[in-house]
Amino acid sequence: MSVYADFLASKSRVIPDAGRQSDIADLSLFDHQRALVQWALRRGRCALFADTGLGKTRMELAWAHSLGVDTLILTPLAVAQQMVAEGRDIGVDVTVVREGGDVRPGINVCNYERIHKLDCSRFQAVVLDESSVIKHADTRTFATLTDTFKRTPYRLCATATPAPNDWTELGTHAEFLGICSRVEMLSEFFVHDGGDTQVWRLKGHARREFWKWVAGWGAMVRMPSDLGFDDARYRLPELRFHEHTVASLNKTQGMLFALEAATLSDRRDARRESINERIEACVERVNGDMQPWVVWCDLNAESDALTKAIDGAVEVRGSMTIDEKEAALAKFASGDARVIVTKPSISGWGLNWQHCARVAFVGVTDSWEAYYQAVRRCWRFGQSRPVEVHVFASEREGSVVSNLKRKETDAKVMAEQLSAETMSAVRESVGMTSRQTNEYNAQSKINVPEWLAA
Repeated sequence: MSVYADFLASKSRVIPDAGRQSDIADLSLFDHQRALVQWALRRGRCALFADTGLGKTRMELAWAHSLGVDTLILTPLAVAQQMVAEGRDIGVDVTVVREGGDVRPGINVCNYERIHKLDCSRFQAVVLDESSVIKHADTRTFATLTDTFKRTPYRLCATATPAPNDWTELGTHAEFLGICSRVEMLSEFFVHDGGDTQVWRLKGHARREFWKWVAGWGAMVRMPSDLGFDDARYRLPELRFHEHTVASLNKTQGMLFALEAATLSDRRDARRESINERIEACVERVNGDMQPWVVWCDLNAESDALTKAIDGAVEVRGSMTIDEKEAALAKFASGDARVIVTKPSISGWGLNWQHCARVAFVGVTDSWEAYYQAVRRCWRFGQSRPVEVHVFASEREGSVVSNLKRKETDAKVMAEQLSAETMSAVRESVGMTSRQTNEYNAQSKINVPEWLAA
């Protein structure tokens, strides 16, 4: 073995199982869900990086139920009631918690916004639903959740977008789960470019060991076939993009066309300048099609005007109370409201709106993750119709759809690389019945004494 191979072997981490074997035969799960739940139960502290619609909610509930301990599931706004319905479908009781006095033995689900009202030390297990909320190491959310649950024996994270920007974001999940700190992960597997940049690159010689390490505690699954199961139930319908460009009032003197925005600040200015035109175009489209619609926006002024002008619209905005937001979201989900107007930052995670196949963006967020999650509220497994995505933008913003498609391609490449890199390790890890250990490759022949060989 080479000197460098010896070095890697010395740094390789064994991730012992911290969970238990449990019988989940009584729960209604698909094959890939059952395999992942059994793996997560063995691990005890791990992450399910499964794509939207693969059934993360059911897997979270099955994991918590099978542990048989008091569990807290933290969710985005209005997802708690979905948890109750999913639990009912698979025979699992779930208690919705708003105050500390609501907590009951078993599985309790609460919005992230209400965690400060609870004594979290009473729980033996915690689930972070849509755990990408902790992807940034310098946020208060990451610090609070990591500190609050650092002594909780069983921890599960679940998200389709664990690292939407770069692979170093996996480090916050590893730290929350108690695998290792983000700093330790960076020092072991990454190299810094130097200078003032914050860019970290995966060491080429450590690539295989890094992905093997990630697969030990995080299962990246895009389709059931990633684990060797049938994809027949998980075919997405067509996603259709429509770009609607409105004229800009901001033209330099003597210029026939408006100058395209060159910076992020310029794009924001372009959006403010074209508010009325974009709203008018969207309202005409939505009021002319009486199907359910989700209308996404960025500015409060957009939200106010759209809600007033669109027939049957309800609004969800940041200034509303938690109860008001949940009531409006529930009204749209039940079909009592035809249109919902909101922002991806408020309502873009965790919600299932397969009854809706019309989506409008009146101002597109610069975050690919937020845009992707917003679209996937409707475009997800279980959706039976093609999903129409309408983007309303100023001519100064350039080709917004082209930019989105570029970001989509970049994100798809990253997801495919992550899935490909971890697939064999995940298959092996999910399918095994014993703890993960480092491989041993014999490099020398053993000379057996003649008396022993005889």
